[in-house]
Amino acid sequence: MRARLIILYMLLSVQICAQINIWSDYPDSKKVIMTPYLTDGDNNTAVVVCPGGSYFWHDMKTEGEAVASWLNENGISAFVLRYRTAYVPAFLFRFRYVFRGNRYPDPQDDLKQAIKYIKDHSEEFRINPNHVGAMGFSAGGHLVMSAAEFFEEEDKPFFVAPIYPVVTMTEDCVHKRSRRALLGDSRVRNKVLRDSLSLEKHVPADCPPVFLVNCKDDSIVDYRNSVLLDKALTGKNIPHLYIQYETGGHGFGASESKGTPESREWKIEFINWINRLLDNGY
Repeated sequence: MRARLIILYMLLSVQICAQINIWSDYPDSKKVIMTPYLTDGDNNTAVVVCPGGSYFWHDMKTEGEAVASWLNENGISAFVLRYRTAYVPAFLFRFRYVFRGNRYPDPQDDLKQAIKYIKDHSEEFRINPNHVGAMGFSAGGHLVMSAAEFFEEEDKPFFVAPIYPVVTMTEDCVHKRSRRALLGDSRVRNKVLRDSLSLEKHVPADCPPVFLVNCKDDSIVDYRNSVLLDKALTGKNIPHLYIQYETGGHGFGASESKGTPESREWKIEFINWINRLLDNGY
């Protein structure tokens, strides 16, 4: 009976809208879609959710749909973004030595357009245009942190939550698959580009608040990525919370079964953090 009541409540309080094509002026636009998951009420906080996948693909279930559902349960509207990636053929065949394919800054442009679209339609979505944050996982964590560092002030998210993120493109703890996907095969050895996309090197003074989480036993993205980012944020006095769990690995998203009981606590910590952020008048 309790489970049925929970499901009924979710059906009544959450509106899953039709997918949105945020672009209309480039040939591959149909692959960039955003799915709103809207909560009841008005003037809601919203989060653009960017699933991970090494900038080659997306984990739309655990790091997309499950995240949106969990945010909705806590009164937060979510927008799951399928941003441009290099895609599987580029992973299998290095054709981007010859053809451009998808690469930086395509994902960043998609996130910027998504934030702009949400703000422009804030009345329709019943969200506060000044409270549009971004949450990303793994490579998606690199993406949302890119927005915090590189976007103009009016385009920056209200906050960012990089979860077990890719951070560096230069240090020995780099996630090479994400670097290759983002830079493109023909540019992967470009030292200037590597440096420019190493997030630990470019934290700005106007960086929005950051909620950062990872696990020390992460076997996919070296935990030192987050350590580098935490150190950089601390050095610039950016309001942030860094939680490092001993266990949990990588890719657990908002799952109730992946990771460990310890790492799954991040969801409680985030809700507490965002409530404090709102209470403090940001």
